[in-house]
Amino acid sequence: MKLPVLVAAVTLVVSGAAHAQFQKPEDAVKYRQGAFTVLGAHFSRIGAMVQGRVPFDAKVAQDNAAIVATLSKLPWAGFTPDTEKIKSRTKPEAWMEMDKVRAGADKMMKAVADLEAATRTGNLDAVKKTFGEAAATCKACHDAYRE
Repeated sequence: MKLPVLVAAVTLVVSGAAHAQFQKPEDAVKYRQGAFTVLGAHFSRIGAMVQGRVPFDAKVAQDNAAIVATLSKLPWAGFTPDTEKIKSRTKPEAWMEMDKVRAGADKMMKAVADLEAATRTGNLDAVKKTFGEAAATCKACHDAYRE
């Protein structure tokens, strides 16, 4: 089974469970943290190519971008109101500005979709440009809402 097909299958199963009510608020926090961790791992693999730390491989970049695009949709289900008091790296401001957090999430998902499209071209310069734009959306949210 090809990796993107496997990721899509897992995503359908996991996202369906995520949209259902979490058993405990701690489960929602673990869910969003796990999604962000895996997303970051795959995003970093593209970053290593963009920064020249590893050779650019268009296929590897495309595979990782597809995973990032899929995973970028998942963590938001874990930001439930009952998780506000659970210890995590989310700043209290996030809960007071959830509309801004959601707007940032939308902006990040768009930037990641653009990155995925750029990886399909096989053009490293296009990947560098869109990677930088996607990274900036991540940084903006981290700076504002992550301890």
